[in-house]
Amino acid sequence: MSTTIFEKSSQGRKGYNISQNDINIELSNILPENLRRKEDAKLPQCSELDVMRHYIELSSKNHFIEKGFYPLGSCTMKYNPKINEAVARQSGIANLHPMQAEETVQGALQIMHELQHDLAEISGMANVTLQPVAGAQGEFVGLKIISAYHQAKGNTHKNVIIMPDSAHGTNPASCSLAGFEVKELKSNANGKVDVEELKKIVNENTAGFMLTNPNTLGLFENKIEEIAEIIHSVDGLMYMDGANFNALLGIVQPGKIGFDVMHYNLHKTFSTPHGGGGPGSGAVGVVEHLVKFLPTPMISKNDNGYFLDYSHEKTSIGKVHTYYGNFGINVRAYVYIKMLGAAGIRSVGENAIINANYLQSKLKEYYNISHADQFCMHEFVADGTIQKKKYGVSTLDIAKRLLDKGFHAPTIYFPLIISEAIMIEPTETESKQSLDKFIQAMIEIAHEIESDPESLHHAPFNTPVRRVDDVRAVKELNVRFPIEK
Repeated sequence: MSTTIFEKSSQGRKGYNISQNDINIELSNILPENLRRKEDAKLPQCSELDVMRHYIELSSKNHFIEKGFYPLGSCTMKYNPKINEAVARQSGIANLHPMQAEETVQGALQIMHELQHDLAEISGMANVTLQPVAGAQGEFVGLKIISAYHQAKGNTHKNVIIMPDSAHGTNPASCSLAGFEVKELKSNANGKVDVEELKKIVNENTAGFMLTNPNTLGLFENKIEEIAEIIHSVDGLMYMDGANFNALLGIVQPGKIGFDVMHYNLHKTFSTPHGGGGPGSGAVGVVEHLVKFLPTPMISKNDNGYFLDYSHEKTSIGKVHTYYGNFGINVRAYVYIKMLGAAGIRSVGENAIINANYLQSKLKEYYNISHADQFCMHEFVADGTIQKKKYGVSTLDIAKRLLDKGFHAPTIYFPLIISEAIMIEPTETESKQSLDKFIQAMIEIAHEIESDPESLHHAPFNTPVRRVDDVRAVKELNVRFPIEK
């Protein structure tokens, strides 16, 4: 069992040496007395070797994309090229301060200006803000833009956003936060938007339609133009949740088929570090008549160079984050796009689709896949209903057993409209060899369930931590290590 870094502390041990000569500014000149500590911070006392061994030991017990396949449906856990990191860590980028004069940060402003343009071109939108720092914040910004559009027209009665029952969980939460009511639309038998039902619930109060495309079943919504016509007929706006945009790169431009607003998860689609609570970037793109509502500032260019543009401040929804967004993540996305180019961007989408369909075709014999009669996009949803009904083995058991075989478990129990859901997304960065190993593991588990279902209830067997008590963890939240005085 791993110990904490505090338990490895030894009085007087340290991994640094700062001489008094290095401290040439009095503390009293830096911090006022009321902000200074009255006693030393209770920090662990460890050598550099202690620290390195501790964190390397922890990292070896973690699962990450460089260690093994990470088929987390809806999360697009792709490999991050290390050139992204190398560029983002250059001192001329990493050591910039957001309050520097514009003339001293022309390179940074150029990166953001070009990224705005590139994302707009890829999606068919008119312009893009890079300010939101998460997908959910991007949703909120997009919905506030929809709200601003209606307020500017005096449409105060438009307070309803329609969305499918397969929507991401953040979608209804973002709608509520932005002041809208949510109207849920049931999916049809094919797992897609029921257009006839949509016609019945659209009315003068409809502010917009919020849709993930491909949807959370991994299926492409192929009636977008018809849906957009219905929504636009009542002066509503079309919002696309871009969480699954990886499947559309270079293939479909949402802004050209009826969507008015969309957010991009740069930390998913455009290959930046993902997971563990951040970092992220939820850029938002809009069509031409909504540009004036984007957060300020945008990055613009004139004869004198690049500058922070506040010219639309009176119509803007305002700032949504300090300074100009998560710059380091935007840099990584910029490098990724420039390295791939137009042809490479399209190959990302194509290979993500090929990989997902390959897995679906190989696993449909062993696990129920409700929509296996259709080609999927970048992901698909299998389920453990057969295993649950015949052998009493749940999807959770299957996921835990996968850990023993060296794979991170897929997303489970989502989307909610599929019982015992197993949501699998391979991404484009996995080779056929790694996909075949995953297929073999899933088939082995299916056979184990038939021969010894009881053992599955006790998996995993060889992970550093086995099954934790999730209910107790929620009820007894304790993340603070007790430090002796």
